[in-house]
Amino acid sequence: MSEEQAMLALQNGSDIRGIAIATPEQAATLTIERTKKIGQAFVAWLQRRVPGKELKIAIGMDSRISGQDLKQALFDGMAPADVTIIDCGMATTPAMFMATLYDDFCVDGSIMITASHLPYQYNGLKFFTAAGGAEHDDIEEILAMTNLLREASGNKAQIVEKDLLTVYAADLVEKIRAGIDEGFEPLKGQHIVVDAGNGAGGFFVEKVLEPLGATTTGSQFLDPDGTFPNHESNPDNKEAMQALKNAVLTNKADLGIIFDTDVDRSALVDANGQALNRNNLIALISAVLLKENPGATIVTNSATSQHVEDFIVGLGGKQDRYLTGYRNVINRAIELDAELAIETSGHAALKENYYLDDGAYLVAKLLMANTDLPALIKGLKQPEETMEYRFVIVEEPIQQNGPTVITDFKAYLNKQEGIRVITDHLEGVRADFDEGWFIVRMSLHEPLLVWTLESDKAGALAPLVERLMPFFMEQNCLDRQNIIKK
Repeated sequence: MSEEQAMLALQNGSDIRGIAIATPEQAATLTIERTKKIGQAFVAWLQRRVPGKELKIAIGMDSRISGQDLKQALFDGMAPADVTIIDCGMATTPAMFMATLYDDFCVDGSIMITASHLPYQYNGLKFFTAAGGAEHDDIEEILAMTNLLREASGNKAQIVEKDLLTVYAADLVEKIRAGIDEGFEPLKGQHIVVDAGNGAGGFFVEKVLEPLGATTTGSQFLDPDGTFPNHESNPDNKEAMQALKNAVLTNKADLGIIFDTDVDRSALVDANGQALNRNNLIALISAVLLKENPGATIVTNSATSQHVEDFIVGLGGKQDRYLTGYRNVINRAIELDAELAIETSGHAALKENYYLDDGAYLVAKLLMANTDLPALIKGLKQPEETMEYRFVIVEEPIQQNGPTVITDFKAYLNKQEGIRVITDHLEGVRADFDEGWFIVRMSLHEPLLVWTLESDKAGALAPLVERLMPFFMEQNCLDRQNIIKK
């Protein structure tokens, strides 16, 4: 692979992601030198959009151990340009967008150094302007520019340090106070524990919940640690949700909150230990928004339960199932003027909050509801069983072999008795059977096929999997010896 191809291969949808720390199994791909070139290219990209302006650029990072080196590489790449760089230190992805709007920052562009919940050796870059997050085409353009720009020298850039998280947290506090309108400490008397997963979300305890009067004893893993020693920093992970459940029950808390590493995703656990993530979270925030906005549209990714659609429709709303990927659902929500774009992974972008996928604002909005949250989703039917299988695609070209398997699987299903393929589904293949439904789709971030199944009858999934698994075992492009079951 040429250097030009290697650089372009860092694109991951509307982000940049790669291996920042080499391991015995993986060579580094998001290297210091490549990151330096990306910093230079981002400046040139912004200059095309605001020609003649003295640029201000903010840079922040999550807790990953490679973050400091990558930040310095961005500084070095921008150094020859006449720009002001605001070093935000530890930050969150939504806060980095807000840096384009806050009066004290008002930057032309910002970069968040993060790879979300991925293992410690990964890192990545997310880009923002005041118009929102970078699109797929923007990332493609920035990476292409790295191969066209000549290396520059000089040290014109000015670097200043500013505490963005404190400003962002204060903004959340004011919004929650205004939303509840019950005094300076509207959460007084509530016991809320936070699990930050050793990412960037620990600030939420000291800078948001405690100023609002909440008791936060029992909160855990608040200190940033890019080795993630306790559990995966991921609200979509069963072990992480179990850790939060244990903290809630042990401390007899009223509510538990969990964030991913860069705080663009979140989930909850109620006082009884019920997980309010995935489909439950979609239903919960939909119930809040539909009460405020009767008849509103909720855009979700493709892998949501049929029960979620029934719940939303039952409240007078509309569900629009769309393509997986937070930029995909956000752009769809903007197109439809929907109140919410949300994925089962926990990405949630509210119209009232700039269509920004912001895990902290999602929690703030639910706190503003000032009600018994579990009661809001009593009408949501729960499946008896769920399963998920992940098949690693081991043969190149990944982006051709994966869809080919899906196309062949669709043809295979059309010959199966009792299985009804949904013809107008936009992503992968989705099918119903008498007791439930399933979907097979390409993973957005990894070389995987993801098979998600749900049933309303206990014991129905095992025979279905036994019946359909032979298809996957015949696909030479898949790793059939190491099937991941979640």
